[in-house]
Amino acid sequence: MKVLVINSGSSSLKADVLHTGDGTRVLSVLVERVGQPGAVAHVGGTSRSIDAPDHARALRAVLPALIQAGPLEAVGHRVVHGGESFTAPTLIEGDVLDALGGLVPLAPLHLPGNLAGIQASLEALPELPHVAVFDTAFHASLPRRARTYPLSHELRRGAGLRKYGFHGPSHHHVTRRAATYLQSDVRDLRIVSCHLGNGSSACAVELGRSVETTMGLTPLGGLVMGTRPGDLDPGVILHLLRHGYSPDAIDAQLHRHSGLAGLSGTSGDLRDILERSQQGDDPARLAIQVFTHRLTQAIASMAASMAGLDVLVFTAGIGQNSPIVRQRACAKLGFLGVRLDDDLNRDAKVSHAHDVAEISHRHSRVKVLVIATDESLAIARDAAKIASGHHKVSQPRTIPIAVSARHVHLTQEAVEILFGKGHTLTPRNPLSQPGQFACEETVDLLGPRRTIERVRVLGPTRRACQVEVARTDEFFLGIDAPVRASGDLDGTPGITLRGPRGKLELKQGVICAWRHIHMTPQDAEDFGVKDRDIVEVEVGGGPRRLIFGDVLVRVHNSFALEMHIDTDEANAAELDSGTPGELVRAEAGGSLRRRRVLYDTPVP
Repeated sequence: MKVLVINSGSSSLKADVLHTGDGTRVLSVLVERVGQPGAVAHVGGTSRSIDAPDHARALRAVLPALIQAGPLEAVGHRVVHGGESFTAPTLIEGDVLDALGGLVPLAPLHLPGNLAGIQASLEALPELPHVAVFDTAFHASLPRRARTYPLSHELRRGAGLRKYGFHGPSHHHVTRRAATYLQSDVRDLRIVSCHLGNGSSACAVELGRSVETTMGLTPLGGLVMGTRPGDLDPGVILHLLRHGYSPDAIDAQLHRHSGLAGLSGTSGDLRDILERSQQGDDPARLAIQVFTHRLTQAIASMAASMAGLDVLVFTAGIGQNSPIVRQRACAKLGFLGVRLDDDLNRDAKVSHAHDVAEISHRHSRVKVLVIATDESLAIARDAAKIASGHHKVSQPRTIPIAVSARHVHLTQEAVEILFGKGHTLTPRNPLSQPGQFACEETVDLLGPRRTIERVRVLGPTRRACQVEVARTDEFFLGIDAPVRASGDLDGTPGITLRGPRGKLELKQGVICAWRHIHMTPQDAEDFGVKDRDIVEVEVGGGPRRLIFGDVLVRVHNSFALEMHIDTDEANAAELDSGTPGELVRAEAGGSLRRRRVLYDTPVP
């Protein structure tokens, strides 16, 4: 499919006509310094000065060339903020534009340009489907602990205050490109992606999903940027208000006169700042020092949120083109295993044709890559899915839901420690998944705070011990158990198990099980999904009708069709085992990874 992609940044406008199949670019257009003197339009291989006081004028100047590169079949629009309502690519129809207009206060530097581009292209190309692809959508997977601000419930819910995150298409694209380059599954890597440009953010990608990011409610937060400050003590705002600054004046300062521009006294373009710093300009040097200091802190913080780091990626204008920034950012990250090769870093050049450069030293434990971001291709492919209707489930069917109570899986060695030498598990009753059974044996869970007695052991034995609890259980026990797929135990907390013949102290293995669906290959074909896709399931059997998001699809010949949720989730929806659910949306290219150790035996 040939798709026109319009990407309006805070000070630039990019537009591409692409073939989504092989990623071929028919035409690329870049308008630089939008809203500033000296705006330049690069169309194909030619450049010319244009009058571009805003994004609408910039788009109108280059739109004829883009239309001539057709025939176009769809238009994809980068939209910076989707709020809580837009968590997936969305066809622009009905009241979508009005709803997006209501989000402008959350991204006043970006959304007006986004909306101007949409409006201009709708007028020029009314016969084509137009699809909005949101920066925030990739971060819809942020866990509750990462997205929640420590404010009162009334304030958070009443004003919709939470972390959203941005630069989603870029982070999504480069992390998957990194995995392809390293010949790995993205779900097997802990990646920190640094999108560094006039707008900058870092993102922690674990399980193929965004689990932490530096930007928050708006694109103001996080790293130092071209004209934005990044993270500030909230008291700074209160101080300015009390000293006579109006909200509008503060807004202008934070969006247009802070960051690199405010520190250096320049336009905020790093190229200008680097040139001045080399001439001995102290404000320019300070700007670079603050920028890279904050970046180093962010990388370390992102790695900490994943309990480690496998790959560090630099992308976007600064990330791709500034060896000085990369070197300074990595200089203090040796404790994480980051070590640059100075020659490779200095010589790294990337483009769409040669989009990856490895700059880590051969003895570095962490792979460090420079990757040319391709937000346009990511947006084009999302737009094509929506425009062609490929996002729809091919054959809706109901899925029986099973409620899984807390339970324990043991190794044979653990069985003998807890129940006596030579002991084998005693089947009590079969479970719904073939070959799985509940045992007569139970153990006690001894947490730092309290104990849960008589927790059922499930068989058969495994390669590693695993304890599955609900959120209520983890708070009762006093532990912090992450939400994980079964077998994904690295970095999880341990616990002490007590049986009739002994105790066993587990170093790791306690998880809250990721809600998931077991399917046979034929079931998967019927539903139009693949192994490890992420789907949504609508449940209408109880009085609290709801949609379960982030449901992992697991496909195996030995499975029986069934969705598993824990007791907390069942109680929230007032569900009983056997309640039917309906798969309503599939996210292609699933988002959970295989850890380094997974069980050979299919598990419920």
